[in-house]
Amino acid sequence: MSRILIVEDEAIIRTALRRLLERHGYAVSEAGCVDEALALEPRSFDLVISDLRLPGEPGTDLIEQAVPVPVLIMTSYASMRSAVESLKQGAVDYVAKPFDHDELLETVSRVLHQQSSHRAPPPDITDAGGSRQQMIGECTAMQAVYTRIRKTAPADVTVLIQGESGTGKELVARAIHQQSQRTHAPLICVNCAAIPETLIESELFGHEKGAFTGASAARTGLVEAADGGTLFLDEIGELPLDAQARLLRVLQEGEIRRIGSVETRHVDVRLIAATHRDLRALSKTGEFRLDLYYRLNVMQIDLPPLREREDDVLRIAEVLLEKACKRHHREGLRLSRAARREIRDYPWPGNVRELENALERGVILAEGHLIHPDDLGLAGSPTSQPRGTTELRSIPANPPADEEESAEEDLSLEDYFQHFVLEHQDHMSETELAQKLGISRKCLWERRQRLGIPRKKQARRSNA
Repeated sequence: MSRILIVEDEAIIRTALRRLLERHGYAVSEAGCVDEALALEPRSFDLVISDLRLPGEPGTDLIEQAVPVPVLIMTSYASMRSAVESLKQGAVDYVAKPFDHDELLETVSRVLHQQSSHRAPPPDITDAGGSRQQMIGECTAMQAVYTRIRKTAPADVTVLIQGESGTGKELVARAIHQQSQRTHAPLICVNCAAIPETLIESELFGHEKGAFTGASAARTGLVEAADGGTLFLDEIGELPLDAQARLLRVLQEGEIRRIGSVETRHVDVRLIAATHRDLRALSKTGEFRLDLYYRLNVMQIDLPPLREREDDVLRIAEVLLEKACKRHHREGLRLSRAARREIRDYPWPGNVRELENALERGVILAEGHLIHPDDLGLAGSPTSQPRGTTELRSIPANPPADEEESAEEDLSLEDYFQHFVLEHQDHMSETELAQKLGISRKCLWERRQRLGIPRKKQARRSNA
């Protein structure tokens, strides 16, 4: 049963809407304003239906607070202007009051159907140490990853995971294995880049005694060890061509032959491969077999880099920080407001692995109970400049140690942005404002929407 939160200050309308939705099988909760809605945790619902005009904050303030839950805006002002403004701010749709019951029910049903098809719960994963964890992320790109994992895992097909280093490709492989029909069989993980080229065939396919100098005993290869289970080959783009030919035989015929043996062995292995390289481009230069690429690319999962995962980076940072604090016995450490901005704006070329290292540094170097940007060690990097901002970075981000208690009250980028725009928008165009702030017009508009700063209306010139 889908759960819906109604936010409406007029009790008669709120009650009528609740009864209408309950008659059609929805579980409904009510709130009279934005503060009451936030107290009910809007993210725990499947849909929020909010009036635009509410006492205090407008209903559109719930759009950001409810992410990833969709917000359907109701407005008594059936003008296209108010509807378009709501949609620009991220509302999933709007309905004009007084609304038609059938039209409202149809809109609610459509939004919930779209939401269920795009949202998938993050999979639980048991890591190599046996501890249980859940993949973190609610952005659209990660929702697509979760959906692909859920649909691909039971299908027992070969999977190719693509993504930059440090994006969590092994976590995806573990999730696929643990949701597959092979979950009780072994998962063998191999980093192809970590094995010397002269040994990789022996490691993967095994060898017989005396097959080469130093082969004092027969050895089972990792492919054979994964029989009945899943073989995860990370950085498969580094696999030598000879080993690629042997792997192709495994995928085509389900057979391996140990080095130095004339006997073939049958294996039942599901292969999951991962790479940060473009295998199709490598095939054009002869570095990767095109026929193997086609065999691998039955189902593809693309992992987004951390810089494209919106607010997920802060959620991941909180989890990694908690683990780092436990390892170093420094429970209670928090990220300062400036450190959170630094983490949010940094491009993270090393993705989650780099974020984990930065937080580890922060936990070790922090003097008080707050971790500041200097503790993270990112400020000296030329890439630490936030994307789309230049002059905003000149604002002091790291307060002195004796001001730690007031760190949460320091002048933030949002405060500076709001102050600058309100002070200068009367005599500067949007283009000039964006140039002075060192951001694009699109970024200026997005920040206006997020911070609730209305754009000053320009007086129309009369055609006198």
